[in-house]
Amino acid sequence: MTLESLPVAVIGGGPVGLAAAAHLVARGLPVKVFEAGTTVGANLREWGHVRVFTPWELNVDAVARALLERQGWTMPPLTELPTGSDLYARYLKPLSETPELAAAIEVGTRVEAISRLNTDKVKTEGREAKPFQLRLSLPSGAQRVELARAAIDASGTWAAQNPMGANGLPALGEADNKTRIAYGMPNILGHDRATYAGHRTLVVGSGYSAANVLLDLAKLAEDQPDTSIIWAVRGTDLVRVYGGGLADQLPARGELGWLLKGLVERGVVTLVTGFATTRILKTGDGLVVEADGVDGPRSIGAVDRIVVATGQRPDLIMTRELRLELDPWLESVRALGPLIDPNLHSCGDVPPHGHRELSHPEPGFYTVGVKSYGRAPTFLLLTGYEQVRSVVAAIAGDLESADRIQLALPETGICKVEFLDGEMTAAGCCGGPAITRQDACCVADAVAKDAGQDGCGCGLAA
Repeated sequence: MTLESLPVAVIGGGPVGLAAAAHLVARGLPVKVFEAGTTVGANLREWGHVRVFTPWELNVDAVARALLERQGWTMPPLTELPTGSDLYARYLKPLSETPELAAAIEVGTRVEAISRLNTDKVKTEGREAKPFQLRLSLPSGAQRVELARAAIDASGTWAAQNPMGANGLPALGEADNKTRIAYGMPNILGHDRATYAGHRTLVVGSGYSAANVLLDLAKLAEDQPDTSIIWAVRGTDLVRVYGGGLADQLPARGELGWLLKGLVERGVVTLVTGFATTRILKTGDGLVVEADGVDGPRSIGAVDRIVVATGQRPDLIMTRELRLELDPWLESVRALGPLIDPNLHSCGDVPPHGHRELSHPEPGFYTVGVKSYGRAPTFLLLTGYEQVRSVVAAIAGDLESADRIQLALPETGICKVEFLDGEMTAAGCCGGPAITRQDACCVADAVAKDAGQDGCGCGLAA
């Protein structure tokens, strides 16, 4: 057995993971895809009722499309907006059933841990010559080990929802009241309808997931007028919450914020700003949610149900025995951190990046997809598809192609950054000085400045 004879392991059978597999197959490299869910796209199917704001032309990888079209597949209308269920049924499922990929995919197979063969995290000598060793949990409950020449982690973050506590920890009482709390985007107009109809619901969060939940609750309230909706956000600046409107280069994304703003102005949704949740109390009338702030304690309630839509975070336990280099607070790949930090950036754009930025001190290991962004929001599938194109080219030894990165993402229309004096000013490349991070307008510039160098010469004009 040689290292080159082993397959490349792809962890996660979602859109980005399957795109990675398609690129590997196109380059004649053996691949094994391990998906923890019972089908490919399992995480995506959990929000299958939600219509995405990117059209089909931005949701299908080019190499995957070519693979499908050889089997007679027809691309859906380019400008149509699919739901999560559409993406699964009309794209991911047929892609997984192509002859080239079908035998390479294992569903119901969770990667519990990954390391190097007979080598722990501490040992350096000969490390790069050892294959990766993946410990798998099977549907039967048994475990087995697989070896791989390289590993691409496309496992995403959906399974690791952020808790309700504003400090990043579960709020006091959150676990005790878990039967009345949902995370992410429950199917309020579908199989979860009875849970929310005619009840008082608190939605916590300020992103696109929260917006979709609130819009669904408002539709439910049209049929069930005794349904009441409260929306709590930590911040007080609603510019980012409501989005860029007509300035958003994805019209459906911009529309979310405007619709939400209208619901608040009409009193359909009661908005509470500056609310940093600390505890949940169960009372005879329902759940009371409390917050501690500079102005003293505050509370919301009583409510019957809570939906926590506060984003996700990467699960890092699986890779504990690997040498990873992560951004210290986003837990993204380190090179991307300064360019996607939501404390500074709201554009939804990120400079072109590929295998060099997505690699780690662990040779042959790459983090791609939404997991490469760590805790940062606003990831688009286009980013993931270009990531895996570059990564697979690098694994194949085609560095010329791997380094030829092309990525242009539609901006949100709220490209602002907070400067040191606190003034909000437009920034052409979503960069700008910050207290703890250097301004940068490309990945190489950020890496150089983080290392104390002058940068790559493409910094912001004075």
